[in-house]
Amino acid sequence: MSMNKRTFTPEEKKAILQEARDNGVKLTLEKHGVYPATYYNWKKKYETMGDQGFSHGMTPGQLKEIRRLEKENEMLKQIIAEKELEAKMKDELLKKKYPLRKEKI
Repeated sequence: MSMNKRTFTPEEKKAILQEARDNGVKLTLEKHGVYPATYYNWKKKYETMGDQGFSHGMTPGQLKEIRRLEKENEMLKQIIAEKELEAKMKDELLKKKYPLRKEKI
């Protein structure tokens, strides 16, 4: 069984996925010379993203949105860190201002 490197169109990928469902994965992959890892990768992409899962890479819009979300995430992490520090400082100040008194009986 010789598996040469070749690219498949989205239509071919969908047809292979369908054929594997109908006739069995092993036979279909051998017939088309597709590695199992490749097949399961296609299957996962198709199940999660539909036809768009077969387009190579991401659209510029998707990349821009990811960058925006990463920036926002970093900013939110910074805000949380500042709030935690602020709360810790307040606790320390309160401990100094109102030390626990041991009451005598």
